[in-house]
Amino acid sequence: MESNLITENPFAVLTFIGAPAILTNATSMLALGATNRMLRTRDRMRELYNESAKPLPPRGPEFLAQISRVERQGLTLLTALRWIYTAMGAFAAASLVTLLGAGEGELGRTTFMKLFVGLGLASGLLGVTGVIGGCVHLFHATRISVENIHEEAGLIRARLNRRAETTGEV
Repeated sequence: MESNLITENPFAVLTFIGAPAILTNATSMLALGATNRMLRTRDRMRELYNESAKPLPPRGPEFLAQISRVERQGLTLLTALRWIYTAMGAFAAASLVTLLGAGEGELGRTTFMKLFVGLGLASGLLGVTGVIGGCVHLFHATRISVENIHEEAGLIRARLNRRAETTGEV
């Protein structure tokens, strides 16, 4: 039988299984945060919908632009969640496949062991790619949110300036 790290060192197996398991947990937390952001975006769209139903004069093109940005933010968050869920599945698969590879190594079937370890590494790489892709999309969603905050701050300032002009306050 060939000498290799997995069959000689039981801690190597734990490392190969533990690392993807820890990454699965961390990615789950990232998914939880992204899902929360998605729900907050949905709530914001509902507020905009309710505001559009009021008989008050419309806010103009800025209002429509904000609606479009909130919609784009929701779609960006959905894309981020796809990446993150892919990462979670890949890390879980990496844990299982690596465990199977360790079992094959213990049985002396090094060819299958190498195949499973390779599949585990490929799954882990897919998981890391998914986390990176998810984070990139979360960053874009945050940037869209900041655009909305900036626009709303400008609208508030304009409203306060108009109010000050009509009341004579400075």
